[in-house]
Amino acid sequence: MTTLSPTTTAPLNVALVGYGYVGKTFHAPLITTTPGLVLHTVVSSDPAKVAADHPEAKVVASLDEALADPAIDLVVVATPNDLHAPQGQAALVAGKHVVIDKPFTVTLDEARALIASAETHDRLLSVFHNRRWDADFLTLKGLIAEGVLGEVTQYESHFDRFRPVVRDRWRERAGPGAGAWFDLGPHLLDQALQLFGPPLAVNADIGVQREGAGADDYFHVTLRYPALRVILHGSLLTAAADLRLAVHGTKGSFVKQGLDAQEDALKRGLTPADEGFGLDPRPGTLTRADGDALSSEVVEGRRGDYAAYYAGVRDAILTGAANPVPAREALQVMELLDLAIRSAAERRELPVEAA
Repeated sequence: MTTLSPTTTAPLNVALVGYGYVGKTFHAPLITTTPGLVLHTVVSSDPAKVAADHPEAKVVASLDEALADPAIDLVVVATPNDLHAPQGQAALVAGKHVVIDKPFTVTLDEARALIASAETHDRLLSVFHNRRWDADFLTLKGLIAEGVLGEVTQYESHFDRFRPVVRDRWRERAGPGAGAWFDLGPHLLDQALQLFGPPLAVNADIGVQREGAGADDYFHVTLRYPALRVILHGSLLTAAADLRLAVHGTKGSFVKQGLDAQEDALKRGLTPADEGFGLDPRPGTLTRADGDALSSEVVEGRRGDYAAYYAGVRDAILTGAANPVPAREALQVMELLDLAIRSAAERRELPVEAA
């Protein structure tokens, strides 16, 4: 969908579907601190949990009940991955605008069907790729745009954790959309696509390393461009999990340790309304090359801004402004997610089909 006909006025009433970790930690606080958005309804089986955080919100037990309410303008789907497509489809058919947490869907056919439905019903469909607004990513994006690194030749992006004991949760059990690649891969793929566009080919190693794990907990994926190589790595068995970015170019390198701090801040109950939210406590290191001479300097990170996503959604609905994460961009991520799984299964590099 490229054009949206504005049909509503502020404030926009939002129905949040799901109040697990993602709904509670990310979506609810971002919605409630975005001017022009109101957390009107939460679909949850645990009304006491919702009421403790958001006593002003209405709690209903089913999506159908929320969709039947004419007051609802926007539905945010923050449920397990295999529910994204059916719940998003139901909301679009009901005439609601829709935000879906990443990954967009479990299959490519589901993603394409949702895009077609959004276009048919002239509704906004957006995917919550919030890490476009990570402090480290915004900092790197600026360095590349300013030409500080020259031509980027190698981009290494890590999302490692140390969780040696398998948790009893759907993300770590066998099933559609489970595993580290579907959980963390969308973040890393989306950032790479934003910086460099589609690659020529994908070569992936995706596996299970922890005893008792029902879904993949390791991935090492290489995206091949004409000269550039993009390496995306994730592991749940990395005790020294500090490395986040190592980016090398013809004029220098940028290395960043530590994940963006916004998720931890949200977990502690802070919101974008709090002073210091989005500031990166661990600056990166820029190494400049002047011939054979090398010099290093600290690069203070730009401020992370997850709140920009929902402000963009609000403006897209109310004024027809650009969708902050168009569904077709999320479809590109899905295509590479799928291609990497096929590459790992076949143990070979696979070409990316031209759009």
